Amino acid sequence: MSVVCLTEVRKEYPGGVAALRGVDLTVERGELLAIVGPSGSGKSTLLHIVGTLDSPTAGSVTIAGHHTGALSDRRLSALRAQHIGFVFQAFHLFAGVSARDNVAEGLLYTGLPRAERRRRATAALERVGLGDRLGHRPHELSGGQKQRVAIARAIVGEPDLLLADEPTGALDSVSGENVLELLHELHREGATIAVITHDREVAATLPRQVRLHDGLIVEDIRRDAAGVGVGGTGGAERPVHGTTATGRRGETP
Repeated sequence: MSVVCLTEVRKEYPGGVAALRGVDLTVERGELLAIVGPSGSGKSTLLHIVGTLDSPTAGSVTIAGHHTGALSDRRLSALRAQHIGFVFQAFHLFAGVSARDNVAEGLLYTGLPRAERRRRATAALERVGLGDRLGHRPHELSGGQKQRVAIARAIVGEPDLLLADEPTGALDSVSGENVLELLHELHREGATIAVITHDREVAATLPRQVRLHDGLIVEDIRRDAAGVGVGGTGGAERPVHGTTATGRRGETP
């Protein structure tokens, strides 16, 4: 099964504002893709729905094998905690708290003892190249290092899906390139990652680009290992077909 499967997803707000107007999107395990579009295209709404932070007005949403429309608020929270990692432009780190404890915070609701949470946080920071910054607080880190801490916090629980919302937006060009390279490294290790961005240059570095305009997917392009486009659509998403695990070995949130 797919990590993400959206079918005819619509989202309307009071006043008849249609943010999404019938979106079909499938993301298979191990994909790295960009969801790209200008302000007002619907990409932030799509992020919130895929991240189970909001519900669609109509349509079906399945995340890691779970139909979100059938879940209570408590089980949706469990789904997010178990299956989805978030990275935001503003980092959202706790001031005055070490990098290791900021990352360990991502495991707070797992029931793991503190020592185990800190051990896993250390491993996650080493994975993103910050093994020598475990005790550093946010004010002692550069912008790129802060984003690496945020990525470590997002992946420490080994989620099925990593959602990165404008992860380079607050960084200089060199730090931004380093963060993108880290996302590529995580992808090569098997992570499933969706990068939400308005920046076409960022999107162009990723193997798949899903372009939104006025609440619709108007283009879906995949590139092969040589960077050559291998297909796409205009006006509708072209799903990838295949079989994947549901993630978490069938756990129910």
